[in-house]
Amino acid sequence: MSATDDPPITFYRLQACPFCERVTRKLREYDLDYRSRFVEPMHSDRNVVKRLSGKRTVPAIVDENTGVTMSESANIVDYLDNTYGDGARTDGGQRAEAERDGGAN
Repeated sequence: MSATDDPPITFYRLQACPFCERVTRKLREYDLDYRSRFVEPMHSDRNVVKRLSGKRTVPAIVDENTGVTMSESANIVDYLDNTYGDGARTDGGQRAEAERDGGAN
């Protein structure tokens, strides 16, 4: 990625939102480049987020690295941990069920 390219992660958020701050801390923990898009405070006006994730809730992310779009801070944090953290997937984004289930098929 060149310096003029947009970061692959877009983070939809509100100012002073504790759930959004939780995701911000995780993005920074993994030193991930992202762009913030601040959304409308009025829930019913968040049409951009609804078009992307099917919901008007924030936080929401779009990760162009993996093609993932999701909302809900707990889900996003789990996703970031599994994708970019110590539990990062090394098999092209597919979680190995056998490995997770102790080797059983």
